[in-house]
Amino acid sequence: MSIAFADEFRHVSLVKLNVVRLSLDGVLLITPRRFEDERGYLAETYSAEEFSFRGVTATFVQENQSFSARAGTVRGLHLQVPPAAQAKLVRVVRGSIFDVAVDLRQGSPAYGRWCGKTLTAAQGEQLFIPRGFAHGFCTLEPETEVLYKIDSYYAPPSEVGVIWNDPDIDISWPVSSTQAILSDKDKKLPPFRQFHSPFVL
Repeated sequence: MSIAFADEFRHVSLVKLNVVRLSLDGVLLITPRRFEDERGYLAETYSAEEFSFRGVTATFVQENQSFSARAGTVRGLHLQVPPAAQAKLVRVVRGSIFDVAVDLRQGSPAYGRWCGKTLTAAQGEQLFIPRGFAHGFCTLEPETEVLYKIDSYYAPPSEVGVIWNDPDIDISWPVSSTQAILSDKDKKLPPFRQFHSPFVL
């Protein structure tokens, strides 16, 4: 790394994150600030120290990337249960999504409730979703790419989910049930009423 670039990066790393606490306890909208000039921008998208200071203490061990060719593609609602429960940090590197978290922690006053935010590559927003929440998103543009860090490895035996358009959860998706593009696997996820949560506050 050149001295000039190192000095520039140190300058950016001192800039704090913009963090907004959403309606579900623990779900955070995090927007790293960008240092811009005529070349473009530089952003520190993740710092363990800075995120820990803001309450995100998850130790991320894996990062996944998804590509969706068409707008209206829905992925979710997904989660992993113990012993492989996952927290997620989601961001978009191309296009945009409507990103959703659903509280599935027994004893939570918000059990079965959802919150959602639009994440865009243009603005660099990220959504932190703690363990005990289901996650899903709908692409708002074609050729959208999503990156998400997770704090526990993918474990198929622990993988569960809830159908994306469950009427009891009643998410305000930006796409109708007839227009949504889903995998065969996601189409067969069970309703919320059949989900027995192992997460207890």
